[in-house]
Amino acid sequence: MLKQITNGRILTAEGWLEEGSVLVEAGKIVEITNNRLPIADAEIIDAKGCDIVPGGIELHIHGGGGRDFMEGTEEAFRVAVDAHMQYGTTAIYPTLSSSTREMIDAAIKTCEKLMKEPGSPIMGLHLEGPYFNLNKAGAQMPEIIRNPDPVEYEDILKNTDCVKRWDAAPELPGAKEFFECCVKHGCKPSIAHTDGGWDDVLMAYKAGADHATHFTNAMSSLTKAREYKKVGVVESVFAIPDFTVEVISDGIHVPPVLMKQIYYAKGVKNMCFVTDSLACSASRSTYNFDPRVIIEDGVCKLADRSALAGSVSTMDRLVRTAVKEADIPMEDACRMISEIPARIMKIDDRKGYLKKGYDADIIMFDKDIEIKFVMQNGNVKRNDL
Repeated sequence: MLKQITNGRILTAEGWLEEGSVLVEAGKIVEITNNRLPIADAEIIDAKGCDIVPGGIELHIHGGGGRDFMEGTEEAFRVAVDAHMQYGTTAIYPTLSSSTREMIDAAIKTCEKLMKEPGSPIMGLHLEGPYFNLNKAGAQMPEIIRNPDPVEYEDILKNTDCVKRWDAAPELPGAKEFFECCVKHGCKPSIAHTDGGWDDVLMAYKAGADHATHFTNAMSSLTKAREYKKVGVVESVFAIPDFTVEVISDGIHVPPVLMKQIYYAKGVKNMCFVTDSLACSASRSTYNFDPRVIIEDGVCKLADRSALAGSVSTMDRLVRTAVKEADIPMEDACRMISEIPARIMKIDDRKGYLKKGYDADIIMFDKDIEIKFVMQNGNVKRNDL
């Protein structure tokens, strides 16, 4: 049945449409029109003055609803995905922290199955590690961290196409070959948990790793070696204009003033938001897959308070924090949860925009930037209008 969403400000590819309608049928956007008059026989969805924007695309998320993707089970995946969908995440890349081969294989098997379902919100698997620098391990399990192993990663990448992104520290031996192998197999390589410098970042960029995982977190920055200054990964990423970054926009992992600086430096076209949320997010659960992790001050930490361990954020909080605490315009904040991640992951031919022919992934925010409506693939998942 044709659905007509109207009576709200619509974020189109060209900018805000103050009055008009989004027409949806069979899971697709069939038209964006400046006509808000009711269409005969259409189901009318009254936005009641909300902002109508593209659904959120989550590039980096470990779980939710009390379940962690590292569990590798179908139930865990479904619970976590459904929990975050209530808060505006309509497409998702489930993320594994540094894992054993057995854990990776289990998650791949589940991900492959769920991706085949019609209209699935699961876009592919994201492996955060285990090829990291121990000096920047943060909350990653140190006993699992290791150097890039071509026998391991080549076998994984040639036997599945569901691993769409894989992170590694560029200064490790064999990192260049790892990045090149990822690119060869259509997997997005990214730099993360790194103590490298300019030469390492430049090498990674040339090898195809042009994205920085949870930017400024768990990576080196400017230091002083005797009387000289030495740039780290943060400054190096800033120095390469089209190196893209993801930011945990919870107001804690990245202070709002720093978020604003990143926005000014990289621009909306090269910056997106992620939650990096753990199992306890989108729920009242206090469970975390890693027993070392506690929840305190609205964020996940290691119990010894030596590092942040992930967030409890949901997609709506990313936008709200960016706008209200970092003074980022609403349009750009919404683009950084939809259009930009879609472009980074090369799914912008069908997702990330409110545009004719695109998947009907649509969310609405009220004037306080609270989520009021979620549609995924044309199906209403939440309606508080």
